[in-house]
Amino acid sequence: MKMKEFKTESKKLMDLMINSIYTNKEIFLREIISNASDAIDKLHYASLTDSKIKVNKDDFKIDVSIDKQNRTLTISDNGIGMSKDELENNLGTIAKSGSEDFKNNNEHKKDIDIIGQFGVGFYSAFMVASKVTVISKAYGSDEAYSWVSEGVNGYVVDKHEKNTYGTDIILTIKDGEDYDEFLDTYKIQELIRKYSDYITVPINMDLEHRHLKEKKNENDKDEYETVVENQTINSLIPLWKRNKSKISDEDYDTFYSDKFFDYEKPLTHIHTAAEGNVSYNSLLYIPSHAPYDFYTKDYEKGLQLYSNGVLIMEKCAELLPDYFSFVRGIVDSPDLSLNISRETLQQDKVLKTIAKSLESKIKKELEIMRDERREDYEKFITAFGSQLKYGIYANYGMDKDKLMDLIMFYSSNDNKYTTLKEYVSRKKDDQKNIYYAPGENINRIENSPKVSSLKDKYEILYCTEHIDEFALKVINEYDGLKLVNVNSEITKEETKDEVKKVNEEFNDMFSLMKESVPDLSEVKFTDDLKEHPVCLSSSGEISLEMEKALKDIPNSQHIKASKVLEINNNHKIAEKLKELFKTDKDKLKDYTKVLYALSRLMEGLDIENPTEISSLVCEYLDK
Repeated sequence: MKMKEFKTESKKLMDLMINSIYTNKEIFLREIISNASDAIDKLHYASLTDSKIKVNKDDFKIDVSIDKQNRTLTISDNGIGMSKDELENNLGTIAKSGSEDFKNNNEHKKDIDIIGQFGVGFYSAFMVASKVTVISKAYGSDEAYSWVSEGVNGYVVDKHEKNTYGTDIILTIKDGEDYDEFLDTYKIQELIRKYSDYITVPINMDLEHRHLKEKKNENDKDEYETVVENQTINSLIPLWKRNKSKISDEDYDTFYSDKFFDYEKPLTHIHTAAEGNVSYNSLLYIPSHAPYDFYTKDYEKGLQLYSNGVLIMEKCAELLPDYFSFVRGIVDSPDLSLNISRETLQQDKVLKTIAKSLESKIKKELEIMRDERREDYEKFITAFGSQLKYGIYANYGMDKDKLMDLIMFYSSNDNKYTTLKEYVSRKKDDQKNIYYAPGENINRIENSPKVSSLKDKYEILYCTEHIDEFALKVINEYDGLKLVNVNSEITKEETKDEVKKVNEEFNDMFSLMKESVPDLSEVKFTDDLKEHPVCLSSSGEISLEMEKALKDIPNSQHIKASKVLEINNNHKIAEKLKELFKTDKDKLKDYTKVLYALSRLMEGLDIENPTEISSLVCEYLDK
């Protein structure tokens, strides 16, 4: 039989199809099994509309077999099969899809579920096969034909013997270690479960099992025999397509554990079946803990994306906003093309519609958990609260309104987590601000000078993560209340007239003290430190904690806070400083250095000149 050339046709085109559309070799098995499933669906549909076609739906199956000796992998189906002309038309033309034609010709029929809508899927076989043989017999025909090709040079169609209708695709796997895995039973089994687990017809393979032989006598040694059993590999009906009322919590948790290899139960699941302009099924999970690499650059967000039970993408990042990147799960939509690149997905309107819907459902589920299952929600906040706060800070605060009622902070009120809304519900009548205090840990925050003096009067939010203050700065105001760092200048109205007068009187002294510590932008007396002699605060947009956070970012400019040394006007140290200003200005400068160093230590900041400070402390202790 004379070899025929492909109709669309050059080596360059086929290379483009194989190497550009498909990014990994293993995808070929998904494509061929999907084609086999389509062929079965077509025959089943035809049997519903043509009484002459007598087939039993329960008899439909796809068989996969391996011949290591001859290096062949065979995928067989008992679907509708192809005639000689269909073989040439469907396989002789790149980008020709019989499935697409079938669906287009039956657009008015609602019950057609055809996976393949793009004709290059079959050609992915050439990524792993040096030769592809297709043997097919159309249902109702007496003749079978073969289609054989070794690649871009063309193909041969000839008569062939085949007893039953359907199609056999025989792949002669390329030589080399890179391809040997496609002749391994366990590898093929793994790929079927990964990509085609939820194809709705059985995918069967012969699997070897070791069984203990039955003993003839009790004293006989244990002997094993290898038994070959034909087993169904795939799950057939995906959990996400089942009726929710018939699925137990245990079923959901078991599926999560098996699918995502997490042996801690998820906090909750979100099971959705959406119909309308865009139809999809989804099963999402909110884990109870962050994976080990969640807060690293190696973490890859995304949901598994399916089209009619066939895996399109292992992790589709476009389905989740970054602030919900902790969500794990599956989305399955018949409205998505099976063969679609990552670049195309980014522009896909169907995908964007699904993503927007999922975002709304995730947010709603978190709100329900927050209001009805507080213990679970606090566990969620511990694991993923930082991610929500990053979401507020990112994109110039564009998403803050979506997220600010989901975030929580540890509070001085009963030492519990609280939301901003709950804080406002407890505020005092004359309160104008929401107060927060950043720090490395709760103990350090509680014992800091400003918090010690203020927490008896107002509730304070404890911010122990670097991102906390950045997020609150973006929110800026909540329900008419200004968000204020207690370690910054709070409000001018809260400074008493008496202290204002003292500060004005000793302005020259403060100027001298600033000369001794150029890092200080301001020195002043205050009356809100209780028994603490001194503290370090900041003025302007950058706080002390923000300075520390920025310093920890690699390759970032070291932006410093505008530091204010506050001295307790009611402490004896204030009188000592006033006296030194009159009697010994050099010693006043030394005292300033020591007080500044101590205030830095209280704020968890490094002392830049520890040797000098140590000498000064020892000098004055000796007197």
